[in-house]
Amino acid sequence: MLRSNPAAGLSRREFLNLGGLALLGLAAPRRRESVKFGRVLEETLAAYSQPTFNSGMARTFALDDILPVAETVTGPDGPAHNAAWHRIEDGMYVHSAALQPVDFVLNEPVDGLPWWGRLAEVTVPYSDAFEAPHGGSQPIYRYYYQSTHWVSQLIIADDLTAWYRIQDDKDHRQVFYAQARHLRLLPDRELAPISPSLPLEAKRLEVRIAEQLLVAYEYDQPVLVAQVATGDEVANPRWRTPLGGFQTYYKRPSRHMAAGNLAFGDYDLPGVPWVCYITEQGHAFHGTYWHNDFGRPRSHGCINMRPDEARWVYRWTQPDVPLDRQHKYESFGTRVDILA
Repeated sequence: MLRSNPAAGLSRREFLNLGGLALLGLAAPRRRESVKFGRVLEETLAAYSQPTFNSGMARTFALDDILPVAETVTGPDGPAHNAAWHRIEDGMYVHSAALQPVDFVLNEPVDGLPWWGRLAEVTVPYSDAFEAPHGGSQPIYRYYYQSTHWVSQLIIADDLTAWYRIQDDKDHRQVFYAQARHLRLLPDRELAPISPSLPLEAKRLEVRIAEQLLVAYEYDQPVLVAQVATGDEVANPRWRTPLGGFQTYYKRPSRHMAAGNLAFGDYDLPGVPWVCYITEQGHAFHGTYWHNDFGRPRSHGCINMRPDEARWVYRWTQPDVPLDRQHKYESFGTRVDILA
């Protein structure tokens, strides 16, 4: 359930009362000019008296605490790839890498879904997914802001709470239920291809490992430059992002990614958004909600991106995924060059 800790962030009542905040649907990726709220991404997050790790520690926050952000400033001593700090309550500062920018948007439930379902994104900091459509059942996963999920049915519980039935794509025998007001069904216009009239050979993605940058080209003219986080092969040689030429031959707007043992640094991540696979081993471009630390290697080999920028890449690349399909696999795709 929602964390209720006014001293640490927002209470449940404040969470629900902020439903009027609007998240604009973007036709192209756009970096946030300001952050109003942030979700803590670490088990323990230190807040400092000044925007530097060398200042005194003021207090700590816990994973999933929601913090109001007063302003974003540049710290005097980096780190070089991300010098942004957020000033929060009582003049304390937290580094931006440890906060996921989030919004609070509550949605009207939608009935009459097509038989194939609809893609939806989470529009609140987090929403627990249950094994049955009522809050008294067992929560299985926590769905985070801007994660995406395939909704198949609207259910109204006995207490008149609206729930969406979500088919898990890792195990198709398993379904979960999340509060419908926490998910927004994505309109067709936000999934439509970008620059669809260009021939396949006119588009190219370039990933520069040394700079931790992605550049998208149309006829050799850059149309997007974005920070990324590639494989952290220093932490584990198996997490290396491969170099060479590839193509985005397999795409999914949502993917439950899981591997190995969580105790040994592996992962179980439902609703990873805007996935564009480039290798049979599972290397892909995708949106990332579990860190906000772009500009340095820290993935298990994939190319981590901010969700809005990952959505743009998903829409811009080939092949196009039909709106009534959860994936598209082809023998072709947009060219990808990964450089050292």
